Amino acid sequence: MKIGIVGGTGDIGEGMALRLSTRHEVIIGSREETKARAVSTTCRLRLDEMGKACCLSGVSNQAAVDEAEIVVLGLPYEHLVSTIRSLTGFEGKIVVSPVNPMTFGETVSYVPPPEGSAGLLLKRLLPESARIVVAFNNIAAHRWQMIREELDYSVAVCSDDEEAKRTVMALVDTISNLTSLDAGPLKNAVLVESLTPLILNISKYNRMKDVGVYFR
Repeated sequence: MKIGIVGGTGDIGEGMALRLSTRHEVIIGSREETKARAVSTTCRLRLDEMGKACCLSGVSNQAAVDEAEIVVLGLPYEHLVSTIRSLTGFEGKIVVSPVNPMTFGETVSYVPPPEGSAGLLLKRLLPESARIVVAFNNIAAHRWQMIREELDYSVAVCSDDEEAKRTVMALVDTISNLTSLDAGPLKNAVLVESLTPLILNISKYNRMKDVGVYFR
């Protein structure tokens, strides 16, 4: 499976590339192709040290969209709209959003757009044929990067496209010890995205590390 990560040089994007590239072909995208290539090289070296083979390349964000079957948006919310508007070629592709609209201050707050969630905002911004799936929202960026440790969280997956949802759920289940769960249609993205600021606040006020979501 070819997976393109738009904004793949950030913490989440790089961590996902490390985790996914041992099983799938991963294309790291960036506004600066040289930066994407550098991160790709760094990831390969880290995996080589662990004796793990991988399939990784670094390209522009546009090339990542063009070459991929599944496009992951490894973007902070504040850059989501401008980045999406600068790209083309999403027609018919599965687009995975782990994006959480949040603000950081004394407390972490959920600040959804008028559409109600980042997932529904993408529905407005992307071509009608784009297959939007909300997933991976509640995993801390630094946990993706800790590749010698297992990820054992539950991953809620929302989409209006049942086939795309099942494809992403199957992808989730190939990563470490993650477990995918069907969280319903795209309108439920608000419930999934808003869990992340709750997790961060619980972590802060209780001095806890690696707080995650588990449904058991």
